[in-house]
Amino acid sequence: MDWYQHADLPVGGWVSLVARADGALRLPLPLAGESVPAGFPSPADEYMERRLDLNEYLVARPEATYFVRVSGDSMLGASIHHGDILVVDRSLPPRPGNVVIAQVDGEFTVKRLRKTPSGLELAPENPDYAVIPLTEETDFQVWGVVLHVVHKV
Repeated sequence: MDWYQHADLPVGGWVSLVARADGALRLPLPLAGESVPAGFPSPADEYMERRLDLNEYLVARPEATYFVRVSGDSMLGASIHHGDILVVDRSLPPRPGNVVIAQVDGEFTVKRLRKTPSGLELAPENPDYAVIPLTEETDFQVWGVVLHVVHKV
């Protein structure tokens, strides 16, 4: 079973493609020069360290990175909620413990890759959902490793 293959970006199913992280859009925003234990940084200019581009902060490999929006609640325990945007890197080899975007029997999902004594499985982080065991008969491909989650608070 070739369970990890680089492929074209997923479209359809639960995944809605938000954007490729190709660096074409740059929007540097002010970054406070001091960390803030609680409260809000002073808006005074002397406290501004530099400008921060979120692409620079979140995307190490633009040519291999894409953003997807989550649908569903199977990963709540990993703080991944319905409507969140995931930053996914297709160039990283998936390892047990990673949260991955995978296609299983033609359906896309986001789950944690786990290794068990019986083999690999895709595990939800919500007890209302079942683990997906990965066997030789499973049509399975990893489409990328999730590196960041962006959601409103």
